[in-house]
Amino acid sequence: MHWNFPFTAVQILWILTFAAHLVLLVVLLGRERTKRFPWFTASIALAALRLVSSRLLYGRIPQITMGEIFITMADISAVIDVLVVVEMARRGFKGAQKKWWITFTASLLIVGGGVLFFWGPWPQWKAVTANGLLAHLTLMQVMAQKMTLLTDVLTIGLGVLVLLLGRRFGSSWHSHVQRIVIGLMTAAISQLALQGIRGWIAKNAMPHSQAEYERLIGLFDKLMNANNAVYLLVLVWWIVCLWIEDPGEKATAQAALDSNIASTKGSDLQGSSAGEQAHS
Repeated sequence: MHWNFPFTAVQILWILTFAAHLVLLVVLLGRERTKRFPWFTASIALAALRLVSSRLLYGRIPQITMGEIFITMADISAVIDVLVVVEMARRGFKGAQKKWWITFTASLLIVGGGVLFFWGPWPQWKAVTANGLLAHLTLMQVMAQKMTLLTDVLTIGLGVLVLLLGRRFGSSWHSHVQRIVIGLMTAAISQLALQGIRGWIAKNAMPHSQAEYERLIGLFDKLMNANNAVYLLVLVWWIVCLWIEDPGEKATAQAALDSNIASTKGSDLQGSSAGEQAHS
């Protein structure tokens, strides 16, 4: 007996990934994490919007219009991703002195700039500076791709620093900041690995028949599905970790509560003393 399963692996991953985005947004809003991580919340919301837009608009609007929409969204997403890295760095190294901030920032930018310069081909200057809609879209697409690459490198570097030095500067292993950064770093490593493997295969593979070409395309699809599966696991990791209370945040809230109780008791004692003096 053969089961007729109507969904492909791509469709299943899309459904699970979109559902995970929605659940993560519910956790961020319901557990009041948006106040601490507004840009991270914005990045998750935009990712969910891009997912559902790709499903609803594909094949229903002209290609040039769809290109304008998704390239614009990709540019916005790239800018927000940079702000997420800044947000996590500020939260993860809130106890660092200015000299450490300068050292960490300069190191990450040097490494990220080097990778950005040498990784992947750059388009010809005439192609991105010419007049016309296609040239403008090409420039916007290149900006999105390069900013995303730079963000991935910065995220990996930040993740290494947070793992090694986070406890020293106020970001312990159980903190939300460190766990969010671990997820971001994992997704960035997977994305860079995918790009590197695909680039190497595209440069060295030389199919000599239609069958070999189709196997190559199938391999690319499997690599993409593997990358999407890793991102889905990252989303599940964030859902679980952000649902649990941050020990550092809980300790801070408890300290504030104890301080309020102590100040209230002090005020009551002062009021009682003043009353006794007035009575005497």
